Amino acid sequence: MSILIIGSVALDTIKTPFGEARETPGGSATYACLAAAIFSSVKLLSAAGEDFPSRYIRKLQEKNIDTSGLEICPGCTFRWTGQYGENINEALTLSVCPERLKKETLKIPGHYRNPDYLFLANTDPEVQGEALKRIKPLKLTVLDTMNLWINNKLKSLKSIMRKADILFINETESKMLSGEINLISAAKKIMQDGPGIVVIKKGEHGAFLLSRDDFFAVPAYPLEKVKDPTGAGDSFAGGFLGYLATRRKITPANLRLATVMGAVTASFTVEDFGTRRLEKINRQDLEKRFCRMKQMLDF
Repeated sequence: MSILIIGSVALDTIKTPFGEARETPGGSATYACLAAAIFSSVKLLSAAGEDFPSRYIRKLQEKNIDTSGLEICPGCTFRWTGQYGENINEALTLSVCPERLKKETLKIPGHYRNPDYLFLANTDPEVQGEALKRIKPLKLTVLDTMNLWINNKLKSLKSIMRKADILFINETESKMLSGEINLISAAKKIMQDGPGIVVIKKGEHGAFLLSRDDFFAVPAYPLEKVKDPTGAGDSFAGGFLGYLATRRKITPANLRLATVMGAVTASFTVEDFGTRRLEKINRQDLEKRFCRMKQMLDF
């Protein structure tokens, strides 16, 4: 199955209690593509500045990611500088510059128009909405978002939610979007706005999936060392969607397996800075950790 991922491509500078990395590849689409490409054919639709290193594009291509939809624009690439303190789950944004991907300049190659799966990774809802007008996925539309868009572009976001099959959102954002304190109540309230499946990402506490037919919770994979949580949520979504695309049908059982695989994929991301760990792993690495997770949950 083919997966089209639309989102940001960035250069990140990250500092945590365990070290730092400068000008490392980042952005929601970058992490999601690298994770999903472990399982399935992936196409990237994004934009970067003319200063985006060509070696980073080659890294994506080496993972069999189609980058013909990555537009190189005049000017600088979207950059984010963040720092983590003792609470490794919360990042302090030190500086950020505007994203390059805009709805007015969205260029969609012809062979991108009908993917099996469309993942609208975290980016401006206006970009996501414009993409939905011109792209017709054959099987599934998946959406991710963040607090910035909930606060500033809620109307546009809710319009897209009505067209999405699955929504990924983190714990804090689910409460913001729904106005509910309880996460199950939050997910049910969110489903009233369109998506039939809501996956709430809870960082080091795992994730849970709620649909109209099922409820499933999975813990985070236990790790002795965590270096950088940046991109873990995007990697979770990419691993989830990539694995689901390998299954013949979208069933409650396969959605549960995809949730576990998402957690497993994210566990690799946090073991090093930026995308370094994701670039090195393969399907066998994920399967081994998946089996350990299954043994851990068996009782």
